Amino acid sequence: MKKLIVCCLVALMGMGTSTAAGADEQKTGTKTTVFATDIHCEHCADKIMNNVPALGKGIKDVQIDVPTKEVTVVYDASKNSDENIVKGFAKLKVKAEPKPAAKK
Repeated sequence: MKKLIVCCLVALMGMGTSTAAGADEQKTGTKTTVFATDIHCEHCADKIMNNVPALGKGIKDVQIDVPTKEVTVVYDASKNSDENIVKGFAKLKVKAEPKPAAKK
């Protein structure tokens, strides 16, 4: 009986810590932003991909869609922001601005 109670308590404590970790992840987790840019060719896309560190710290993924002129950036929100990434694009001589989030 004691083993059963101890197992239940351990399970409850484990659930509590996983919930707390989820809350921290929401505060400082990754963020995905789509930027409207002025790129027009694969050379522009290559320039961005070859200089990802110029976009700032915490960049996890960059996806470029040349036909729609959109760049999707996944980054650590505790290390970077949309404003800093726009400044990073400016260093590469690419005009960019975050697109408004689509409403659900």
